[in-house]
Amino acid sequence: MLEGKIGDGEFQRRHRTTRRRISFDISRKSSIIQIEIRIDRANPAINTQKRGNSIMPIRIPNDLPAASALRSENIFVMTDTRAKTQDIRPLKILLLNLMPTKIATETQLARLLGNTPIQVELELLMVKSHVAKNTSEEHMLAFYKTFDQVCDKTYDGMVITGAPVERMAFEDVEYWDELCAIFEWTKTHVTSTFHICWGAQAGLYYHWGVPKYMMEKKLSGVYRHRVVHKNSILFRGFDDTFMVPHSRYTTVRREDILAHPEMKILAESDEAGVYAISTHGGRQIFITGHSEYDADTLEKEYLRDKAAGLHPDVPCNYYPDDDDTRAPICSWRSSANLLYCNWLNYFVYQATPYDLNSVGIVVMDDFKEQHE
Repeated sequence: MLEGKIGDGEFQRRHRTTRRRISFDISRKSSIIQIEIRIDRANPAINTQKRGNSIMPIRIPNDLPAASALRSENIFVMTDTRAKTQDIRPLKILLLNLMPTKIATETQLARLLGNTPIQVELELLMVKSHVAKNTSEEHMLAFYKTFDQVCDKTYDGMVITGAPVERMAFEDVEYWDELCAIFEWTKTHVTSTFHICWGAQAGLYYHWGVPKYMMEKKLSGVYRHRVVHKNSILFRGFDDTFMVPHSRYTTVRREDILAHPEMKILAESDEAGVYAISTHGGRQIFITGHSEYDADTLEKEYLRDKAAGLHPDVPCNYYPDDDDTRAPICSWRSSANLLYCNWLNYFVYQATPYDLNSVGIVVMDDFKEQHE
């Protein structure tokens, strides 16, 4: 798109792929046309700040518990107070947290979203039709919004977590109707939505009718995966194989996914099954594992189930020599960081419109071939 006219000496061009605004200053001196090109990166996260290769901060509420945890890990956290002094629009990411361990999940995902060269503003969303039992009401009221408080907004990206309800039919989950409304809303108000574990199964079921199936026993452990769609930029930079934690009782089947030509399987595991699915253009990403897990998350779940008398198997490929008296090994941290970095960069940052209000009408054809 070109704007302006030669008589005024200025053109503006918006390049959809790079999201750059390019101004051409044209002046005639004798028979020579002099053109000065000024490139102003119009992508939301760049307007006025030089970034180089530095890691940009994640913007979260001042008193969110995750802030102190991330600072202790040398992750640059920007509070609301500091952010108000800067002339910059960060990427707006909405996190629908359905996990019972909400503070731990907030911290895990904030850590990954904050470890990129892109400034992110994280908002927390809860379902109104369910009362959190493991997190204080004060915390939920202080830091979380309900859907009716955000439904008129648009977002660059959204993350929908898993939930410990996978053995129930989707329709029997108490907040299913509210979740369906959120799923439908993401189609027109979010550039790219990243679904995790049960959130991925629920999204696949709502959007595409893909069912889930009970497994003979719980899938718990860290499993080797491979990229099957070699050109997928979601897995750009990944090794041929990589490790991912899983913790679930249900699964989806590849034949049900492949029945929909609009979706592609990007990565899978011989033991854990399909891992990553994307729709054309990357508007919907479905991840069946838990790359965001801390090193000790599987251990906490294992010890919890053990104390409850459920006689769980020792998580696969987690403890050295499967000895649960020894400290577990974290073998997925680097691939987890790369996964979220690629999603934020290629599916959110480079695809989101400059004007967030136009999210619902943006067509990402420029990236479609790469994302597939």
